[in-house]
Amino acid sequence: MDNRFATAFVIACVLSLISTIYMAASIGTDFWYEYRSPVQENSSDLAKSIWTDFESDEADEKTYNDALFRFNGTVGLWRRCITIPPNAYGYSSPERTESFDATKCMSFTLNEQFMEKFVDPGNHNSGIDLLRTYLWRCQFLLPFVSLGLMCFGAVIGLCACICRSLYPTIATGILHLLAGLCTLGSVSCYVAGIELLHQKLELPENVSGEFGWSFCLACVSAPLQFMASALFIWAAHTNRKEYTLMKAYRVA
Repeated sequence: MDNRFATAFVIACVLSLISTIYMAASIGTDFWYEYRSPVQENSSDLAKSIWTDFESDEADEKTYNDALFRFNGTVGLWRRCITIPPNAYGYSSPERTESFDATKCMSFTLNEQFMEKFVDPGNHNSGIDLLRTYLWRCQFLLPFVSLGLMCFGAVIGLCACICRSLYPTIATGILHLLAGLCTLGSVSCYVAGIELLHQKLELPENVSGEFGWSFCLACVSAPLQFMASALFIWAAHTNRKEYTLMKAYRVA
């Protein structure tokens, strides 16, 4: 194996490993989107009602989003979290002498992940919003497909190392290309879903939202996957081409 191809193969493996770590961290964390809101009054009956509704297993899309808007919420692919102010109702403890912010998280069940979204969030009689429904499902499924493709590609790459041949890494490169497309699709679906949600549910006054670092990790992972794919395919194709030319020269 030529040193050029070996170097390209090693660089592609490093890029693949980094993108896999980034993608796994992105999937497992809760900071795809973050809301910033002013401090709420602890004694407010409305605030207590929102906390209670947020913890309910029957909370609908409008209910938990209202809590996210008002209490510095963060959203991931698996969970949604809000920040409870110090000494808030239900979270104060006589043993504690320090003020602290408690984070309360609730997981999205599989049923919620595949549940239909409504034209008017929270109103089940408003009809199903197919676009938001399928955007939500894609943003949840595509990252796992991407991670699975990269892992499968890594297995093929390991087999190529054992066989001391770069040719099988063409398949690894193609799988990384597909993984990058899945990651890019997931990010695009998430952005579109957030924008459509905010058109349906306007943010309260003085509340702002921004994409979090979990989302940024997914965004960075996609180009790394594309670069790894290009190096894998280039190394395998060029090495194969030179081997064929050398073999033809020897025959001649």
